[in-house]
Amino acid sequence: MSQVRLGVELDLNQNVISRYENLEREADYQTLLDIADFFDVSLDYLFGRTDNPEINK
Repeated sequence: MSQVRLGVELDLNQNVISRYENLEREADYQTLLDIADFFDVSLDYLFGRTDNPEINK
């Protein structure tokens, strides 16, 4: 998925998405929830705390 498409889906600028990917900026809690919900994964999966992307498993 492109940064532009993800930005559109989450109502964020492509530059913001790029900065998140390059660890130049940290997403706030609500944005992290939005990203997890969009991809239907848990926050633990986003943070690399589990290999299981399923929520509540």
